[in-house]
Amino acid sequence: MGTPQQEVRPVLDLEDDVLTLTRALVDIPSVSGSEGVLADAVETALRGLGGLEVERVGDAVLARTNLGKPGRVVLAGHLDTVPIADNVPSTLDGDRLYGCGTSDMKAGDAVMLRLAGRFGVHGADPAHDLTFVFYDNEEVEHARNGLGRVARERRGWLYGDLAILLEPTDGEIEAGCQGTLRAVIELKGRRAHSARSWLGVNAIHAAADVLTTLAGYRAREVEIDGCTYREGLNAVLIDGGVAGNVVPDQCSITVNFRYAPDRDEDAAEAHVREVFADALAAGASLTVTDNAGGALPGLSEPAAAAFVAAVGRPARAKLGWTDVARFAAFGIPAVNYGPGDPQLAHTREESVRVDALQPAEDALTAYLSGGPE
Repeated sequence: MGTPQQEVRPVLDLEDDVLTLTRALVDIPSVSGSEGVLADAVETALRGLGGLEVERVGDAVLARTNLGKPGRVVLAGHLDTVPIADNVPSTLDGDRLYGCGTSDMKAGDAVMLRLAGRFGVHGADPAHDLTFVFYDNEEVEHARNGLGRVARERRGWLYGDLAILLEPTDGEIEAGCQGTLRAVIELKGRRAHSARSWLGVNAIHAAADVLTTLAGYRAREVEIDGCTYREGLNAVLIDGGVAGNVVPDQCSITVNFRYAPDRDEDAAEAHVREVFADALAAGASLTVTDNAGGALPGLSEPAAAAFVAAVGRPARAKLGWTDVARFAAFGIPAVNYGPGDPQLAHTREESVRVDALQPAEDALTAYLSGGPE
């Protein structure tokens, strides 16, 4: 009998340049729920530095310095990707690196690992104590999110004066984030044979008033800390009908409200109910199925202002929801800043510009070193 082959575990070298490290991360598949192999490689690399306290929470890997600095910066990034679309392993073509997760967000993870390799060794002297959080299951439902699990089980690891999520922002600072609410509007009718439609009430026809309301909706634009958040209320799903010869007695419309962070979850729900007040008065029902509050930009906080100054460009609003909201809930200012292109995230053609990688690393290195601002 032959001897069983020993499984080869991938190894990450934190002395590799940021492009090589990004390729290595992309070439380790990590679709949501299957991040274990990549989390193992990240954990092993971080423990090998010698200057970090490292802890594993499921497939989330946490590492931090404990140098007694007057402030702490938390850097966070998710390890998972959406399902692979025949785009792993990575390919380098001219000025772009292609592959699943290149933009969202293994380029950002590579920058984080390079920073850990620089500041996480014995004898390093960053201007701030640093925490690195690599987590799982960001691309799936809220309940499975690994950062949420860390918040429940190791909340102290998330505390700091500033949190930076290396989500894809094309090298710009995107402050705070919008909240997002989903609700289902149920419209009732009375079923009948379509040959005798006058005996029924068509629930699909009743959707016309709701859709007219949506088509005429005028979204707010809200400026906070110099960042303009634009709200939006849209139908994203409609469902109804029984058969080709039946007047339907039910129709549902799912709506999604993206709201500025000056509203909390209760205010967002109240607004949506107000918008559809006529439909509700006519007998429709509205059920909120998901509601995640946003995050204020917090750019007036000294740590956030110093980071904006270090990058050298003004911050803009994050038009979408990200995990900065979890930090905001703890009263920690948080921003999104990463080299990936958000417009290419989740696409078959996902890629990252090679010339965007090193500038992101350099900007964060300068800030964390306490260089000129």
